[in-house]
Amino acid sequence: MSNILVAYFSASGVTAKAAKAIAKAADADLFEIVPQQVYTKADLNWMDKKSRSSVEMNDRNCRPAIALTVENFEQYNTIFIGFPVWWYREPSIIDTFIESYDFTGKTVVPFCTSGSSGIGEAPANMQALAKGAKVTGGKRLTGRETEDELKVWMKEING
Repeated sequence: MSNILVAYFSASGVTAKAAKAIAKAADADLFEIVPQQVYTKADLNWMDKKSRSSVEMNDRNCRPAIALTVENFEQYNTIFIGFPVWWYREPSIIDTFIESYDFTGKTVVPFCTSGSSGIGEAPANMQALAKGAKVTGGKRLTGRETEDELKVWMKEING
């Protein structure tokens, strides 16, 4: 068992690929944040203001339910949390995840996947939700980073 966890939500598979690469580079445990109600293609249509993702992102209090929980969460000191960027921030299901655990004394490292959008408001939002944690500035990934590139990033995080 590791003291590092990589938790991620992936809508298209890109974030999953990045999360698996981070977990391998950090010799970390991996946890997929799976919604109780899986998102359909129609749910993810950001062009449709009535789509599930649009409705969730327009309501800052929305907390989509998660299907599984992390066992022995207390063992982790560092938690990488990955997600696709939605509306310049983390998807609401990430907020559900953070509010489900005690992050006191832990380091949280946000990472997002996006073709062009940056990580936006996510680190600040996550810091507000992860009471007692240190949330780093985070990083945007493409899902194509090499293990060596990820290890360099991790050294930057740890100083």
